[in-house]
Amino acid sequence: MFRVLGQYVPIKSVILALTESVLILATLMLATWIRLGSMAALGQYVGVRYAPARFGVVATVCLICFYYCDLYDLQVTSRRAELLIRLLQALGAASLILALLFFMVPDLALGRGISALAAALVGILLVGWRLAVDATGSFFRPLHRVLIAGTGSAGIELVKTILEHPELNFKVIGFLDELGENIGMPLVNPGIVAGVADIGEMVSRERVDRVIISFSERRGRMPVRQLVRLKMAGVRVEDAHLLYERLTGRIMLETLTPSNLIFSDGFEVSTLLKTVKAFLDVLLAFVALVLLSPLCVVVSLAIYLESGGPILFRQQRMGRFGKPFEMLKFRTMRQDAERYGPVWAVEGDTRTTRVGKILRRFRFDEIPQFLNVLEGKMSIVGPRPERPEFAMDLEKSIPYYAERHSVRPGITGWAQIKYRYGSSIEDARKKLEYDLFYIKHLSPLFDIVILLRTAQVMILGRGAI
Repeated sequence: MFRVLGQYVPIKSVILALTESVLILATLMLATWIRLGSMAALGQYVGVRYAPARFGVVATVCLICFYYCDLYDLQVTSRRAELLIRLLQALGAASLILALLFFMVPDLALGRGISALAAALVGILLVGWRLAVDATGSFFRPLHRVLIAGTGSAGIELVKTILEHPELNFKVIGFLDELGENIGMPLVNPGIVAGVADIGEMVSRERVDRVIISFSERRGRMPVRQLVRLKMAGVRVEDAHLLYERLTGRIMLETLTPSNLIFSDGFEVSTLLKTVKAFLDVLLAFVALVLLSPLCVVVSLAIYLESGGPILFRQQRMGRFGKPFEMLKFRTMRQDAERYGPVWAVEGDTRTTRVGKILRRFRFDEIPQFLNVLEGKMSIVGPRPERPEFAMDLEKSIPYYAERHSVRPGITGWAQIKYRYGSSIEDARKKLEYDLFYIKHLSPLFDIVILLRTAQVMILGRGAI
């Protein structure tokens, strides 16, 4: 597995992305050769001024469509029928985008004959390549044999996650009990297979690649000498919290301690990073408002025609360092939606207007928050701002909840693209795990990834109520 932005990415996904980009470029060359009829003609075509740009644009558009159709999400594409459907959807979307692009910029066009032939060849070769990769089995998905040392709750949660995601290709051998007294007892699946004292023998016998530490109490119970020997012998030794974080993209709150936060890597926000993030926020917010101004006019008119004014909804939200500010949104609910006091929005909320449902589905109601970004009250990417009334209650119920206010709140965020719309304390708890992960790994590159995923949510209407 590769580690990117604090998360593990399956090696198969990386290999597929790299090989398919090469495959698309090679297919374009093949289609050009077949259409022109000779290698000499191909050489002349490639030597034309815009030829490399043409091939590069086609490959880039195809890969973006593959990404947005989840073709690199191994859990989604584990079923062959789903893989074929999404591949056809991606190729169809790429064809439409490229046709529009070629119409607008004729110099980038490949030519009708080459385009038609390339489209057919890319479809056939990509399907064949995907089927061939699946047939190779473990070659592209090496099996990781894992042994859990200890029976702490962190290890149990980690194993549950592993079992829910077979595409990670982890094989859990079992748990090692701290005192060696409960051998054979089931915990998740499998259960306790030996005691911690037998860790060396178990690693050798079961050909274990990774030992995961999950002791409820480490003092006096960790087999330090044996773990050192295993580490020196090439066996990977990891903490359950850290592996859980890298597999899920969130920080486990259940057993999180202050020392985990204080001594862990990350949470480093330099002056340069703050300056770059603030500059990009202002630039992107200004450009977005200019480009989206026609849409804002249409939305404003639709809201007014359905339910009158006001067009904008103003609400107090918790900002950086816990300072409240007035957040702007297009109004999506009835004017009397909170006549009985603040209430969490829920799925199928009857207070939402017909226009409001459309705005929420595609997140158009959030557009006015670009003004909050220009004011310096919000960021493009960050934890979503909560209402002060709810935030104070959540700080009492959820540990470390106040730490999410250490950065500016965002229009979109890691929690928003990874988790459904929250309407309960448990939902807020899960979202906080994602927010803490974002704060820990904050970077411009991470923001770009979140923005790309946000575009996917908006285009496909996912994750909204």
